[in-house]
Amino acid sequence: MSAPRAARPTFSGTPDWVKDAVFYQVFPDRFATSDRLVKPANLEPWGSPPTVYGYKGGDLFGVAERLGHIQALGATAIYLNPVFQSTSNHRYHTHDYFRVDPLLGGDAGLRELLDRAHERGMRVILDGVFNHASRGFLQFNDVLENGEKSPYLDWFFVNRHPLNAYGGGDLGYLAWWDLPALPKLNVANPRVREFVLDVAEHWLRFGADGWRLDVPAEIDDDDFWREFRLRCRATREDAYLVGEIWDEAGRWLQGDMFDGVMNYPLARAIYGLVGRDVDTAEAAKSGLGRLERMGAAAFADRTGKLLAAYPEEATLGQLNVLDSHDTPRMGTVLRGDETAIRQALTLQFAFPGSPCLYYGDEIGLRGGHDPRNRGTMPWAEQATWDVDLQAFVSRLGALRAEVEPLRRGRAHVLNVRGAVVVRRESGTGVACVCVNASDEPVELTGTALPASRFLDRLGSGEPEDGAFTLPARGWALLTQA
Repeated sequence: MSAPRAARPTFSGTPDWVKDAVFYQVFPDRFATSDRLVKPANLEPWGSPPTVYGYKGGDLFGVAERLGHIQALGATAIYLNPVFQSTSNHRYHTHDYFRVDPLLGGDAGLRELLDRAHERGMRVILDGVFNHASRGFLQFNDVLENGEKSPYLDWFFVNRHPLNAYGGGDLGYLAWWDLPALPKLNVANPRVREFVLDVAEHWLRFGADGWRLDVPAEIDDDDFWREFRLRCRATREDAYLVGEIWDEAGRWLQGDMFDGVMNYPLARAIYGLVGRDVDTAEAAKSGLGRLERMGAAAFADRTGKLLAAYPEEATLGQLNVLDSHDTPRMGTVLRGDETAIRQALTLQFAFPGSPCLYYGDEIGLRGGHDPRNRGTMPWAEQATWDVDLQAFVSRLGALRAEVEPLRRGRAHVLNVRGAVVVRRESGTGVACVCVNASDEPVELTGTALPASRFLDRLGSGEPEDGAFTLPARGWALLTQA
């Protein structure tokens, strides 16, 4: 008989460390490779165009060796795409949830990355894929081999035999988006439920700092996610739980399921404000969908409603993305418009929640929808890097660390004479990030702006007596201690 579980903890809100965090998302196969890990044959050349099925050979030792680059951007946390044993370069087809993929360095590779990151004061969250497994998942493979006699039959949604696991007709089972490689797990089954919760607890005990949850809406069971939160927090009280929800997420952010979600609605609004020549065709292939051009008034209205939709703790727990492995890269969406890119990043760092940089964006990597958004990091071709953009991102990271209201202040989004002002106010002072997306200069005055000193200038224009001219397509940061 198993020992009784400890009493369930009460909800304690978003983990405190998340409120100060800047995340950096790493796609392990494409970020960095280490000479310490012996690689198999038939890898695609590093730097060659990304493909759907090919491996480039990135590993977790390589990530650990490049932590200095990540930290220099002001990043304090890493979001890792899946790392568990799989037969896909993205590893959303999980074979073994209790084993890190050998191609990534196995458990030892993750152990080193976690240890080296924690030594630097950095956090690492893992990607949890619990809606579906893979054809190679032991329990599903048993169903393939033994059919109706399998002891794991009720782990999945099987409706006929034999199964057609390689497509070409009725699969005989439920699969995510009808993809035969991704059989859907039956988390209503107590044994499956306990299996998933055991996985979540295991890797938190191993040292992970939280979970990004893949397609959680596909597991349409609030009680499951409530239990998931309770078990994770009982294992690690400061574990960060963030869901991949693409639209309004009030259901998930009431304090009993997730701390935050991937804030794609904010990304859509930012693109709509700053984008001049947006690649709508590429955006439409992903969950970004149709991007609508908007002015300062519409932006302030839309983002103000977004902020008001959630409890304050949840707004501080958001993962504020501009792009990811599921969307075209920011530079591609904005068609390389350097001003728009910088304005987008400035707004990303201005809003409540943790900004999350997608690897390589800081040096100007481009790429359309999957798989082109998953190119390799060009470590050996640093002459191709946009070092000015890299420095700009680092400056944003430093400013966010320096100016406490940018991290923890209550936010109001204002339309001031046609410019957007994101006003953040806390007990330590006021910070205003001002962005003029128009083609005309804007005179910024009024009580919305701090009346005191000008801390830093991201764009141009000097304030005088609490007012200043924000040039066409300019941006600035004002603070008052």
